[in-house]
Amino acid sequence: MADKSFKLEIVTPKQILFSGEVTSFTAPGVMGGFQVLRSHAPLLSNISIGEVKLVDLEGTEHRFATSGGVVEVRDNKVVLLAETAERSGEIDVERAEAARDRARRRLAKKSAEVDADRARLALFRALNRLKVSYHL
Repeated sequence: MADKSFKLEIVTPKQILFSGEVTSFTAPGVMGGFQVLRSHAPLLSNISIGEVKLVDLEGTEHRFATSGGVVEVRDNKVVLLAETAERSGEIDVERAEAARDRARRRLAKKSAEVDADRARLALFRALNRLKVSYHL
């Protein structure tokens, strides 16, 4: 399968979350999701809150929750510079549920004190983390 593989790096401000050979990479582009396979055309894309998937050389699918970032594809190498990213199995479900509930309460207030856009983004991030965590 090595002839169908390419290099992938998932990098956050805190760490290199993944670095290795994969056969497939899927990301939530701001204009719609996209998949990268070997010999993909060069690409630079912003990504949004969503789920990143990769398939390693053994055929195992790995899922990550991300809150946005930038993907560069060039010469059979993909680099995802993510604002945040978490492996599905490492998501703290209780913390994500608390964040979801807190954001819903803020949105329900409908007062001038609440930054509705910020609360909506917090809700989307929490719901995404929960969705990705349940795909174990």
